[in-house]
Amino acid sequence: MAANRRVWTHLIRFIAKEDGLVHIGQIDAQAFPDVGLSAVHGDSIVARVVTGSVFDGVVTDQELHVDRLLSPLSMEQTPIIRCLGLNYRDHAREANMAIPKEPVLFIKPRTSLSGPSPAKIVIPKLAQDDTADYEAEMAVIISRDGKDIPESDALDYVLGYTCSNDVSARAQQLKNSQWCFGKGMDGSAPIGPVLVSPAGLPYAHKANIKAIHNQSVVQDSNTAEMIFDVATTIAFLSQGTTLERGTIILTGTGPGIGMARDPKIVLRHGDDMRVEIEGIGTLVNEVHYES
Repeated sequence: MAANRRVWTHLIRFIAKEDGLVHIGQIDAQAFPDVGLSAVHGDSIVARVVTGSVFDGVVTDQELHVDRLLSPLSMEQTPIIRCLGLNYRDHAREANMAIPKEPVLFIKPRTSLSGPSPAKIVIPKLAQDDTADYEAEMAVIISRDGKDIPESDALDYVLGYTCSNDVSARAQQLKNSQWCFGKGMDGSAPIGPVLVSPAGLPYAHKANIKAIHNQSVVQDSNTAEMIFDVATTIAFLSQGTTLERGTIILTGTGPGIGMARDPKIVLRHGDDMRVEIEGIGTLVNEVHYES
């Protein structure tokens, strides 16, 4: 492939300082190993513009500077967010629950999608009841439509991986057996800061993942703890069901969620909440209570 037709491996969506417009671009992972922290620290971030879309774009030699990071996928590009519950062995042990034989599933609407700082985790009045919680998760983005995908082919449908936080209103979640309402409020699925292709993250199946609340590590696990790995999950979800391009899959969380701790941890106004995944970087968000 020609030098100006490279396929991206570390893609960001951002507003450029030069023109104030939204672009997608490739970052140099060696220069910016954690672009989320670089953005929070106010570092000068350079990206090479990607022409086309996130699904078919190629890297050019044009450089722009990042003014603001956005979620790697826009709401318009996201048909749905599919989610797994109780998908980490160490989380099941923490909860004293049996390992599920089939994936525990729920959905978030695309209106729950949000991005990295300066975007905030907005807690609505309904959830300002000392039950707002975090869940550090790896998100998987689907690259093309697929149905009845064999497990052996499933990873060919992965566009990339990024950090995510399954923000949850526990009181609402636990009111009934369907979790969609308590986990589907606006902005409750921040993702970012960068989308890393499978080529850029060949060890996605064994990456360290942490949640950091006000500078304290509150979750510390590894994607190797997944009960249903990415290929198994994609094959399962596509049975009789078309997984559309742009579908986001949240793959579950490890131990240490706020409601399981003693004393409990609650997301409060002004808190600093971070999700860090090895090889991807850090998703940083401030918590904001809606007035």
